[in-house]
Amino acid sequence: MTDDTLARIVRATRDIAAGPKEIFELIADPSQQPRWDGNDNLSEAAAGQRVQAVGDVFTMTLTMGQVRENHVVEFEEGRRIAWLPAEPGSRPPGHRWGWELEPLEDGRTRVTHTYDWTNLTDEKRIVRARATTADRLLASVDRLADLAERG
Repeated sequence: MTDDTLARIVRATRDIAAGPKEIFELIADPSQQPRWDGNDNLSEAAAGQRVQAVGDVFTMTLTMGQVRENHVVEFEEGRRIAWLPAEPGSRPPGHRWGWELEPLEDGRTRVTHTYDWTNLTDEKRIVRARATTADRLLASVDRLADLAERG
């Protein structure tokens, strides 16, 4: 990988004092995502869109009112999920949001949140992509931890 490619993959990791099942439910149910979004970018998602498999598509309304269709490209129940957002009816421009959960001892889970824009083709989104830092991803992980640890 080149330095430019590595710069386009941003990650944040934290150990959370909750099991992977509880954490995964908060991620895989789009209606829960605005509760933990550290970018303050997600407004709402209709209930009943819980992700079950690769190929699923869920819709989300952003805080600025736009709607995004999120195409699930990775899925392993309780362990891994990733999606490519797109404008309704359009091909995804290539940025990927992903989550990996690793069970640890004592009922804890190591959670890694990744934003990968190595394949982003929409020049209008580059500035926003560059602004998505590890700190912003960690804000989402921290909010997720707060919800999961409270039960």
